[in-house]
Amino acid sequence: MQKLIIKGKRNLNGKISISGSKNATLPILAACILSKNIKLQNIPLVQDIFTMIDLLEFIGLKIKILKKKNTLEVSNSDKKINTLAPYKLVKTMRAGVLVLGSLLTKYKKAKVSLPGGCAIGTRPVDLHLFALKKMGAKIKIKNGYIIAEAKKGLKGSIIKFPFISVGATENALLAAFNAKGKTILKNCAIEPEIKDLISFLIKLGANIKFSGRTIIINESINKTLKTNHEVMFDRIEAGTYLIASALVGKKITIDKINPEVIKTEINTLKKIGVKIKRNKSSITIHNNKNLKKISITTKPYPGFPTDLQAQLMVLLTQAEGTSKIKEDIFENRFMHVPELNRMGAKIETNNKIAIINGPTRLTGAEVMATDLRASVSLVLAGLVAENRTIINRIYHLDRGYEFLEKKLKSCKAEIKRV
Repeated sequence: MQKLIIKGKRNLNGKISISGSKNATLPILAACILSKNIKLQNIPLVQDIFTMIDLLEFIGLKIKILKKKNTLEVSNSDKKINTLAPYKLVKTMRAGVLVLGSLLTKYKKAKVSLPGGCAIGTRPVDLHLFALKKMGAKIKIKNGYIIAEAKKGLKGSIIKFPFISVGATENALLAAFNAKGKTILKNCAIEPEIKDLISFLIKLGANIKFSGRTIIINESINKTLKTNHEVMFDRIEAGTYLIASALVGKKITIDKINPEVIKTEINTLKKIGVKIKRNKSSITIHNNKNLKKISITTKPYPGFPTDLQAQLMVLLTQAEGTSKIKEDIFENRFMHVPELNRMGAKIETNNKIAIINGPTRLTGAEVMATDLRASVSLVLAGLVAENRTIINRIYHLDRGYEFLEKKLKSCKAEIKRV
């Protein structure tokens, strides 16, 4: 099994270009079931994307990967379509469940395995099924599979989500694409990745408008089913490297981004004392000392993202005083804390709250990744720690970070995969 070895306490210098967004690409790929011919650009070459490609090819789509151009060409001839998403292809990645809405609205039936992914909480699909049932789907769960049917097609409906869910909002959007009549989604997630999905669906001919947390999808008769689309930048990857720069950067520029999209993250780092210079499509971070404590709660966009909570926690181990992070999205997302404490961090958890005492001297240790974002937090801890850090189970990292070692090495980090 592969592992990463990091020699810490190196001052990093240079430039890091941010890849396309994994979390935007996955629902857009699920939406390709609704189309005929699609060209997707700025695709991150990470394991979750390859898993989704395998799933779509199993369903019957043809996909050509142009790795050097980070481009996918996707075609759906509607021949030999399999409306099944099997366990073996959905077990490692929650986004696999997004084919449910697309298959159901286009082919009027679907059998999709209950999803897997990171072990960071239950993250049930109840809200996905709640929305589809409101649109007329008949659904049952049997032997670990969601079996859905809409013999006469899905119908528009007014759907108010009892709480905000990114995945349920995406599945409802996909299902509404071919639904008859008007669909109104209320209390939606409004993450930039969802807006990117909406932009893609509009290119396919969908009639979609949104205001605040309400999205209105009107039935459209002018479907093009053929388009090109460039996926947005990965804001979580950008945030991760911003935090890495704040920890060990002498002068690092993060480019190929839109700083306006990550305004909350930038403002949070500024409150901690990080020196940030914003440009139109890049951010430069200078050597940082005298980091300050902060109290923060993870929230749906535009709040501070749960996917950056673990990384921020590493930064706060180097801040003066006692900081607090309240995890308000997932119930089991502090699994990185014991590993950070093994490296010398002083972090206590109490239900949803982590209390971080700093600054602390981190020292290298052998540690184990438990999920995608926890694994990258251990990389950040390794960069700032004395001596050598060995990170096991790095397959989690490969699910969501493109060329991680290469990008860090370009800034003079000492990191290698063995």
